[in-house]
Amino acid sequence: MPASPIRRLAPLAEAATRRGIRVLHLNIGQPDLETPSCMREQLALIDDKVLEYSPSNGTPQFIASLQSYYRKRVGVALDPGEIIATTGGSEAILFALMACANPGDGLVVVEPYYANYKAFATMAGLDLVPVTSRGRDGFHIPSRQVWDRQLAMHPRPRVVILCNPNNPTGTVYSRQELEMVAGICRERDLFLISDEVYREFVYDGLSVASALGLGEHEQRVIVVDSLSKRYSACGIRLGCLVTRNREVYDASSKMAQGRLSPPGLAQRIATAAQGLGDEYFDGVLEEYQRRRDILFQGLSSIPGAFLLKPEGAFYCVARLPIDDADHFAAWLLTDFQSAGRTVMVAPASGFYASQLGRQEVRIAYVLNETDLRQAVEVLREAVEAYPGRTPIEHGSISDSW
Repeated sequence: MPASPIRRLAPLAEAATRRGIRVLHLNIGQPDLETPSCMREQLALIDDKVLEYSPSNGTPQFIASLQSYYRKRVGVALDPGEIIATTGGSEAILFALMACANPGDGLVVVEPYYANYKAFATMAGLDLVPVTSRGRDGFHIPSRQVWDRQLAMHPRPRVVILCNPNNPTGTVYSRQELEMVAGICRERDLFLISDEVYREFVYDGLSVASALGLGEHEQRVIVVDSLSKRYSACGIRLGCLVTRNREVYDASSKMAQGRLSPPGLAQRIATAAQGLGDEYFDGVLEEYQRRRDILFQGLSSIPGAFLLKPEGAFYCVARLPIDDADHFAAWLLTDFQSAGRTVMVAPASGFYASQLGRQEVRIAYVLNETDLRQAVEVLREAVEAYPGRTPIEHGSISDSW
């Protein structure tokens, strides 16, 4: 099993904290916004004397709440028999992989990719087949020629997974990009898993298309989703798998039975979110767009740093003038501080399968504005002080990235 690039430096952060250093966490997508009060109040109302198993595929009330959400927010009508409640989006991904592919098959990922895809592929016995996107292109979907070349390198590609909006890059794929990938899946008889956890986080008036709207491709599509980021409720560990493919649904349903039930209390809490209207989502979006702008402006002003403005989610991948991001991230926690503060970032090498990302970091802008401004300033000072700082020739980073 691969170590998580997001969490494996946690012991160093804990040691820094014990030394009295304040660690500003830019490494993990844990929102700091309050979980909606309606959900917290629902938890307080639960007074069951026996905390029972819930149905394997989810309670009727929770499934109905998901139907309502998809109808109102995504514009898609779903039958109850097309939705399976899961323990977070993570379990939904694992169910989808095991339902659609056999050990030794290839999982096609657009890199940089959500790091835990590698862990899920390992659990399912799948090989990663990377299709590399480039920072200078905003990490958008590579050309058809790139796809054909990479797919030819594995004897049994079987599943493509896309995260849209993207973690870790913040890219929002257009409908045309989705349709191109869906067309490749149709031609090569592949499944398409669409990870849509961040669909509520799209900035600057852009919109995001759900793969559930790719009508002619719907039998190849599996959507995985989560309530964690949408409602700032990571700890309830609740998500879902959605598919109109009956065989995939039935296989995933058997896996759901095998693990008995998804979190019952979490489903009770989640049903209260039905009362949240557009004003809730608009407020969250406004807050994160403001944070995005603060981060982008701050990072862009660091000499030698390069990134394009993220379009969605609450992450970005930035290239810094450093020799090794893994060493840099550890050095921040062991050897650097500024006025008693340091920052924790995720080295981007763990988000690639092809040995790239050595000079890149993934940053999550989930801190409040004051802490985020402080974190960017600390990062600026750290880059200037880092012993492995790389001399930058004009244009060299952006041209090569």
